[in-house]
Amino acid sequence: MARTVYYTATTLDGFIADPNDSLEWLLRQTEEPPDDGFIDGVGAVVMGATTYEWVLRNLDGPWPYEVPAWVMTHRKLGLPEAGKDGKTPDIRFAKGSVSDHYFEMCTATGDRDLWVMGGGDLAGQFADEGLLDEIITWTAPVVLGKGRPLLPRRLDLELIEVGSSAPFVIARHRVIGPLLEDSPAE
Repeated sequence: MARTVYYTATTLDGFIADPNDSLEWLLRQTEEPPDDGFIDGVGAVVMGATTYEWVLRNLDGPWPYEVPAWVMTHRKLGLPEAGKDGKTPDIRFAKGSVSDHYFEMCTATGDRDLWVMGGGDLAGQFADEGLLDEIITWTAPVVLGKGRPLLPRRLDLELIEVGSSAPFVIARHRVIGPLLEDSPAE
């Protein structure tokens, strides 16, 4: 069965973008993150409209993902141009709850992972439905003070792995569920 993994970069104070949805703090890091093999294990991608629009604005070439991509949105959005091979990317615009589309997303992954690419609230929607398995963060040595939060939910996590790749601290967590103290009294 596919795992649903939120894989993202974040600042030390837990933001994935500044208040203007800028990632300049990430793009100016002196070292390019190494290929950790994560992308090779991805069978489908899901992102919110803001992330999708950021990717389109910053494309330097064709659509970068060869796997099916879902964009959760209530707005009408355009598709990127076809690649050099003439193929239109497999992008699916979806409305409603993430759980309404989860089975289709997981089916598309084959035996690989579903990558929740962004943003934090979208990852939170997966967590709310009990559909988020892991969170992998690349934490940069930057503090923004405010912006788009990494994951605006209260969750208990289990640290699975920690490492570094200058200048990032990399942490992998298993999602246990809502904070124990948030559980209804029995």
